[in-house]
Amino acid sequence: MRMTRRQVLKGAGAAVVAGLLKPDPAHADWNKAAFEAKTVDEVLKAIGATGAVESDQIAVTAPDIAENGAVVPVTITSKLAGTDSIAIIGEKNPFPLVAVFNLMNGSEGYVSTRIKMETTSNVIAIVKAGDKVFKAHKEVKVTIGGYGG
Repeated sequence: MRMTRRQVLKGAGAAVVAGLLKPDPAHADWNKAAFEAKTVDEVLKAIGATGAVESDQIAVTAPDIAENGAVVPVTITSKLAGTDSIAIIGEKNPFPLVAVFNLMNGSEGYVSTRIKMETTSNVIAIVKAGDKVFKAHKEVKVTIGGYGG
């Protein structure tokens, strides 16, 4: 007997209702201490990047002036071989760690997103490549703060 897609889905739904299958939401590993840190130094400690070295192999692209701090486009490009992760920090945000992107082996060291910034400050990129940690930054002037100010 050949089952249709509809029959399979109905059967799976019945199994969930009967308690035979329990849906388990996917949970990404995240560093709670790092995202709750209130200073850049606390963030760097929590993500293991206290000894980060400035690198010209990392480019932080963001506007010189952000008219609205609620949506600041940021792109980080790493030319470092073996880039494992890229973290973005908003230096003067209430909670500075904005995002951490873990890259799979062989992935291009590139991320692009929009972040929220409270006031004029540096956007800091932290890049882990192999067993080393590197950083780069760019100052962004914010005219209207993204946190309502």
